[in-house]
Amino acid sequence: MPPQRRSGARAAAEADRPRICSGGLREKRSVSVKKSRIRLESQRTCLKTVLLMLLVTCVVLAGTLLWHYMNSKDDITEVLAHSYETVQERFFEVPCSEDYNNHKRFPGCTPRMCGRAVTDAIISREEAKKIQRVAEKGLSLGGSDGGASILDLHSGTLSMGKYFVNMYRYFGDTVKDIFSEEDFQLYRDIRQRVQQEIAKTFGISSSSMYLTKPTFFSRMDSTEAKTAHDEYWHPHVDKVTYGSFDYTSLLYLSDYTTDFGGGQFVFMDEGANKTIEPRTGRVSFFTSGSENLHHVEKVRWGTRYAITISFTCNPAHGIEDPSFT
Repeated sequence: MPPQRRSGARAAAEADRPRICSGGLREKRSVSVKKSRIRLESQRTCLKTVLLMLLVTCVVLAGTLLWHYMNSKDDITEVLAHSYETVQERFFEVPCSEDYNNHKRFPGCTPRMCGRAVTDAIISREEAKKIQRVAEKGLSLGGSDGGASILDLHSGTLSMGKYFVNMYRYFGDTVKDIFSEEDFQLYRDIRQRVQQEIAKTFGISSSSMYLTKPTFFSRMDSTEAKTAHDEYWHPHVDKVTYGSFDYTSLLYLSDYTTDFGGGQFVFMDEGANKTIEPRTGRVSFFTSGSENLHHVEKVRWGTRYAITISFTCNPAHGIEDPSFT
């Protein structure tokens, strides 16, 4: 009997030991699992935070790059006239180049003082919008395959695909269904006011100036250039390029940053580019020699409308106003 009791006690002890040991293991495993879960959750939270920070950084970087792309000033160091301001008269004198010495001089007209000017006071925004509609009507007959189209009411030159046509010959009497006498009269009136403003600013006689070619409407957009004629952004000097030019003017028919981006007119001075931001009804004009080397930025979005109106002192290079009849 005693051995049985010892056996029973031993059995009881043996039976108790596994229960105590199993419980401890379960507790340890439970704690270990909890720690692993906490560690995993912590790692997930950390990873989410890092990914969120990377996403925010990427968005900010992309936004910054886009802003710089859309607002690139092409190394412009000075804005002579902003698009948001109204300018009465603003003149910037620059030393004359020697270009005029290589051509016949015309007293009372050939520049003795050179420079560039801007005014918003001679053409109203309403008149500019009306003349823009004249451009739109003419360009609806054709238009370049590339990003730059022109319409010349004097010669009839019109962009058509990759070429130019004379719209008066090509379309015949259809042109009279597109334009009106009022369109041509507004065009002539605007040209005369621009001529008088240039004469007043440079102290010359208006009657000694002659309209010259090319004088034309331009429409520019971001379409890829298809021919050399579409590449309007190359630096140039008007008197060197055209020969007859003595005074160049531009009447802007759309607003920079509202109707289009890019497309600024840039004077390329030594060490410091300067610009006049286009504004509907704004007239910018300047002497046409090398003192006013310039180019137009590529239009990045939207559509830019303007009229280039050019004048010469040489009556042999003069042209007549366009006639509706």
